[in-house]
Amino acid sequence: MVGFSVTAFDSRGRVTIESERLRQLRRPLGNLFLLERPIRPETLLGTLEIALRGRQRQYQIRDQILQYANAQEALLRSEKLAVTGRLAASIAHEINNPLEAVTNLLYLIRMNQSPEMINGYLDKADQELARVTEITKQTLRFYREPNKLAQTDVASVVDSVLVLYHSRLVAANVTVEFEVLTPSVSVLSSAGELRQILANLVGNAVDAMKSGGRLRIRIAKEKACRQDGNERVRLTIADTGSGIPHNLLPKIFEPFISTKGETGTGLGLWVTQEIIKRNGWKITVRSRSDSDITGTTFSLQMPIVA
Repeated sequence: MVGFSVTAFDSRGRVTIESERLRQLRRPLGNLFLLERPIRPETLLGTLEIALRGRQRQYQIRDQILQYANAQEALLRSEKLAVTGRLAASIAHEINNPLEAVTNLLYLIRMNQSPEMINGYLDKADQELARVTEITKQTLRFYREPNKLAQTDVASVVDSVLVLYHSRLVAANVTVEFEVLTPSVSVLSSAGELRQILANLVGNAVDAMKSGGRLRIRIAKEKACRQDGNERVRLTIADTGSGIPHNLLPKIFEPFISTKGETGTGLGLWVTQEIIKRNGWKITVRSRSDSDITGTTFSLQMPIVA
């Protein structure tokens, strides 16, 4: 659809109360030029050219905004798929362990004639299969969970992420310290988005502790905010890894900034920041990489819902 500017002609050459009143009436018409008679053809053509160039620039800016929005949405989708892909190896290993245990238990049941021993093996097999079910359920939640806002228990989301990362944490010799100072704290959120944030932060922490270390996760209630009077929960994720270089720390939430070299996409923390902005939350980061004591701490603040 092509739009044109409106050009009006006026024979009066001075501003009066009436002309000012008419100018106010014309204001809702938007992009309007007022030309006084007599008018030269060159002036008319020049005015029309200016109006058309202005409209063309508007369309160009509109197209650029749409392209940026589409590109941003595509990056968000690709990063969610990338997070799911990074979890795939851990999930496969996590499921394989209990399945191997069930296979061994079935062998022992066939070789054993004692009813008591058989019942014990069956109970253990049930426990291992329940673990497989839980892992599968958490994986499907991560990928398919709708983005509808609802009261979301923070501790349960942390638990689900730790379940998915259990194999990677064990393989990396990382000890987890999960401290819940304020139990049963809920925030208004999509559980899938909160889970994606935690998966990014926990995954980065594991990657930073290549030689093992300690992952500390803490949930604690804070005092009511002075601005809106709402109580907040602070979710802290701290690692003893290599830390973030000082020159990268101020721009760590920008797209394509990574400390992992060619193995990182540089989108995880950017996506995390976008989700946090959309929900009206706040995240801060502290890191040390140039001393004997290294590590990174992310603190996420979210309003509590009753």
